[in-house]
Amino acid sequence: MSNGSAEAMLRQVLVTLLSEALYGPRGDAFFLNTGDRGLIASLDLLSAETASARPGGRSSVASHVEHLRYGFELLNREAKGERLWATANWAAAWTHQIVTEDQWRKLRADLAREVQTWIEVMKHPPAWDDVGLGSAVGSIPHLTYHFGAIRQLAQAASGPPAQ
Repeated sequence: MSNGSAEAMLRQVLVTLLSEALYGPRGDAFFLNTGDRGLIASLDLLSAETASARPGGRSSVASHVEHLRYGFELLNREAKGERLWATANWAAAWTHQIVTEDQWRKLRADLAREVQTWIEVMKHPPAWDDVGLGSAVGSIPHLTYHFGAIRQLAQAASGPPAQ
């Protein structure tokens, strides 16, 4: 396998895995159950009240979504050449625990926009160094970690049982 085809295959695998987490499996499922709707459609099933709930004092679904939105925004801006990691304010996302219906609708739309932009970046990435590639690969387990946490917090966001 040539280096060029390995890079193309890596890009395709990254896009496929990220897309599966976001939109559910298209064809073969690599880690979600067949028929799972993915994160974006799962969030659409939640009301602002449910997204704002803090069972046991834990962080709300809304704060997980804001954390993900912020992370993907940073990835997209980094891909354009901005250097933001050293000054990123990760704690700020966790202060957005409660949302109104309008805020929840906007937050979901903003997350969907940022992740779709990131998918396009991964399809045609800039010349990645080891940090950039690490960030690209790491964006998938980071997303799936929070997806799992969201599903633990809100039963309505759960996926289908295994077949």
